[in-house]
Amino acid sequence: MPLARLATATTPTRRIGLGLAAVGRPGYINLGRGEDLGEDRGVEALRARTHALLDAAYAQGVRYVDAARSYGRSEEFLADWLAARPGADDVVIGSKWGYTYTAGWSADAETHEVKDHSTAAYDRQRAETDALLGDRLDLYQIHSVTPDSPALTDKDLHARLAEAAARGLTVGFSTSGPAQADTIRAALAVTVGGEPLFRTVQSTYNLLETSAGPALAEAHDAGLTVIVKEGMANGRLAGPHAPDALKAVAAATGLGCDAVALGWILRWPWAGVVLSGAATVPQLLSNLRAPAVDLDPDRLARLAVLREDPHAYWERRRQLPWH
Repeated sequence: MPLARLATATTPTRRIGLGLAAVGRPGYINLGRGEDLGEDRGVEALRARTHALLDAAYAQGVRYVDAARSYGRSEEFLADWLAARPGADDVVIGSKWGYTYTAGWSADAETHEVKDHSTAAYDRQRAETDALLGDRLDLYQIHSVTPDSPALTDKDLHARLAEAAARGLTVGFSTSGPAQADTIRAALAVTVGGEPLFRTVQSTYNLLETSAGPALAEAHDAGLTVIVKEGMANGRLAGPHAPDALKAVAAATGLGCDAVALGWILRWPWAGVVLSGAATVPQLLSNLRAPAVDLDPDRLARLAVLREDPHAYWERRRQLPWH
């Protein structure tokens, strides 16, 4: 499996990946993003920003990059970067299908993305991804599966995905919502020809939202690579937005709230890759200090009080404005 290449890296950052959700389009829900990106949200400005982040990440040992069809032009920006740097052939590339970007490069659009897990959507978006990333695509994930998603029961879709896997593409899924654990367990039961279909799972897990943890451990034990997204809770665990308990622990470690939040996730043995969603190079470099975080039992106990009810967490996330 292509993700196995990550295990051969020797850098401290080998378990940190770079997600492109925040820089592939002009609008997103991360807190503070307006200040991070400034006024210029043009295509070329975000292309340059994406390339700068990729350069910095690669130089620091990051070897997994995560995009999606719905992240605006993230696949295009990534493809441009790969074409200009043929020596970066050790980067593992993941993308996602299942949402269509509909904002027309506007941060003020009424609808930014539309969900569709049908076989027709897969065929269309797979062709679009192949046109940009071609054989550099290692991992293709179903975007934001929930318990009611037809992607869990559509046998025709499963057959298509199994065919892609037989040709060497790793097939995975991502989850969202308060029932992530139920989704993960349902997906683990999906088989084609008696063999498990999915080889990776990407889920939201952070100091505030921990409900998927036991199911992610089960997925890891079943042989899936676990990718953790939204470790910063869309900015709620960073900088001025961080809760006081996190700020206090960060001050004690001498590192940023972001590094502590990501370092806390890295403690879990089932967390194969933890994504940084940085929008600036300084943010990325701060995130990459996560492996150096020292969390003793006292600090862990102080952070444990931050856990929220998953329904409350996801309702809060749903209300975050697009910036």
